[in-house]
Amino acid sequence: MSHPNAQEIAQALVDWFAVHGRDYPWRRTTDPWAILVSEIMLQQTTIPTVLGRYGAWMQQFPTPAHLAAASEEEALRSWEGLGYYRRVRALQAAARAIVQQHGGRFPTEERGIRALPGIGDYTVGALLSFAYNRPAPLVDANVSRVFSRLFNDPTPVDSPAGRKLHWKWAAGLVHPTNPRAYNSALMELGQTICTNGAPDCLLCPLRTWCHAENPAALPVKLPKKEITAVEHHDIFLLTPAGLLMEKQADGKRHEGMYRLPRRPAEFCISLPHLADQKYSITRYKVTRHLYQAPADTPPLPSEEFIPLSRLSATPMASPDRKIIQNHLPH
Repeated sequence: MSHPNAQEIAQALVDWFAVHGRDYPWRRTTDPWAILVSEIMLQQTTIPTVLGRYGAWMQQFPTPAHLAAASEEEALRSWEGLGYYRRVRALQAAARAIVQQHGGRFPTEERGIRALPGIGDYTVGALLSFAYNRPAPLVDANVSRVFSRLFNDPTPVDSPAGRKLHWKWAAGLVHPTNPRAYNSALMELGQTICTNGAPDCLLCPLRTWCHAENPAALPVKLPKKEITAVEHHDIFLLTPAGLLMEKQADGKRHEGMYRLPRRPAEFCISLPHLADQKYSITRYKVTRHLYQAPADTPPLPSEEFIPLSRLSATPMASPDRKIIQNHLPH
């Protein structure tokens, strides 16, 4: 789906980016592994958070071979604080595929890239354009917002029809010779100028071609899923053997990671109450009630005592780490 002004739009974005593009470490490299790591980290995680973790993580796992050789526990621990841990599992699976199927060399062709575990259309486009400077489309939330306004389109961006339409637009507009700068510019425009709410249209490099009649009303999205409130009743049991923790089973959100053991509310009702903790995960608003368990509390089959010397290397979600640190002896 081409646009009559596709060349002018693409060039305007490239020219704008040359002046206004922000400097990120993943924009200073064409190493496909470094770019893949950044793209996986940036999924559902803010840029400032990733900036605080990216450099150290790349030092720990500078090549696919380094992550492929790591244990799952080590990989999960390295990801702590970034959330959505299935991402690092997929990244490690991709690293192992690169080592086993490509001799440790990152594939250069679309077919090989697309065959890697956990790689979707967006990541394929990011790798082809950012690492290899090939004219490949990509669409994320920022790109969709720009397109919705540029074309004054009310199709919900998160609907199947909206996603299909935006990928067609992306393919028709991508710069033929400088897709690296073009795709970076398109996302940057959505992050800095064509933002949610009231965009700064006077500063937009695409204002000549933009058809948005009411930019603040776009993009349109499907109705949000309701937030579900959940309550957990967890126990805290520290003995000379260590802290009692539960390893989460395969198929769970935090598979392979550890958490404080949970018990039914009726079990905890007579126990000393230690703390309450509130946090959010996707569409869930969680309240954790923490109780001091008796020393003779029998562990369940999925539970074990983790020595304090191993606790820092034990993978767990950030809320668990925080509340545990608050209750360990100093």
